[in-house]
Amino acid sequence: MRRFVSVFGKEKCKIIGMIHVDALPGTPRYAGNWNQTIEKAKHEAELYRRHQMDAVLIENMHDIPYVQDRHLGAEIVSCMTRLSLAVREILPKQTPCGVQVLACGNKHSLAIAKACQLQFIRAEGFVFGHVADEGYTDACAGQLLRYRRQIDADDVLIFTDLKKKHSSHAITADVSLLETAHAAEFFLTDGIIVTGTATGQAASPKDVQELAGQLKVPLIIGSGVTKDNISQYFPDAQAAIIGSHFKRDGDWQQEIDERAVEGFMSRVRELRGAC
Repeated sequence: MRRFVSVFGKEKCKIIGMIHVDALPGTPRYAGNWNQTIEKAKHEAELYRRHQMDAVLIENMHDIPYVQDRHLGAEIVSCMTRLSLAVREILPKQTPCGVQVLACGNKHSLAIAKACQLQFIRAEGFVFGHVADEGYTDACAGQLLRYRRQIDADDVLIFTDLKKKHSSHAITADVSLLETAHAAEFFLTDGIIVTGTATGQAASPKDVQELAGQLKVPLIIGSGVTKDNISQYFPDAQAAIIGSHFKRDGDWQQEIDERAVEGFMSRVRELRGAC
């Protein structure tokens, strides 16, 4: 928990705003709009800066269909590095910034974070294997933390999903969520993310309650948080990642709706003031 506080501060339930960058060169939905992609990421970073977002996470969400890490090309890493630098330059120095490379590009994310002086990454498949829509995902904690040490990136926090959304966890059905969380702690995660079953789906309050007060690392809500339900997560979570709710009509594929950001952050300030 000390590592998290040293980067994010002590304020209750930090809000991490998502920047879903446009489809990157080499992916099926790339539209030949590279310069526009950079400017859009900068615009969204400026919007988050204006509304005093606690942290920002950059992700290649539009690169569907995703491939696993061994199939990710150099162009993805180089483009995400360029975008991360652009966003980092917009945000205040004290605002933590992170990156996630889909799918399972955890080492790629660490390399980008090191080069761009980002503060955290979001990693998939940290402990236990599962079957995702892009194929089988194996556990990566041992290799990932060794790589972090090799590239001198120990100051980059690694937040890890448990029983990741868009995945089948039948092979670990006999391992509870809490047992999975304790395994991630044992394998030195810097923070644990719980989600719903799909993008934009709310994390189960039951799952949150199962983990609340049982962890030595931060608990982060990774999907489905809205202005209307943030209060039910607020007492137990150290952070929440917001993507779909900030978009027009709550659709992750749409543009960011500044009114949604403003309304949500106003609600967060109310809840913090009541603490």
